[in-house]
Amino acid sequence: MRLIILGGPGAGKGTQTALLCSHLGIPGICTGDILRQAIASQNPLGIQAQTYVEKGELVPDALMIEFMRQRLQQPDIKGGWLLDGYPRTAFQAEELDFLLEDLGQHLDWAIWLEVPESVLISRSLERSRPDDRPEIVQRRLELFQERTIPILEYYEHCQRLLTVNGNQTPEQVQHDILGKNLAASAE
Repeated sequence: MRLIILGGPGAGKGTQTALLCSHLGIPGICTGDILRQAIASQNPLGIQAQTYVEKGELVPDALMIEFMRQRLQQPDIKGGWLLDGYPRTAFQAEELDFLLEDLGQHLDWAIWLEVPESVLISRSLERSRPDDRPEIVQRRLELFQERTIPILEYYEHCQRLLTVNGNQTPEQVQHDILGKNLAASAE
């Protein structure tokens, strides 16, 4: 199974990634982890990405797709994977499809954790992370909304979008994802 998980900050993507990867026996691929590891190892891609990360800017698409290419060629992904944090735009989604075609892979589903904005804000503020201050959370939500609608439309057009109510317990969200995923895969 090859999956992408989408949702706003505080939607529960990390929680669902851990639950689904454990249940399905597939690795979770978090772009933040990939970037941190590449920067720490000072490999050529990491050195290029470090400049953007240190400034708080988005790593350019061409660089991100190369990170994805390298990661999706590792032996541990043969049974599938779940991407968390990539793609973030419709352009990246399209580029990912081209990459997967080159690698002889395909995306099964993009899972959209639909959560009301008020809940995203309260969940983010409850986490008490240093970067979860109200003004930063609000800006993250604004950026997310700008980028998200096109990516959701892209996956809906490709008939690979599973929308799940993310405003439930983590166990119920997982149950709904697995139920919709299995039902949709059987069609």
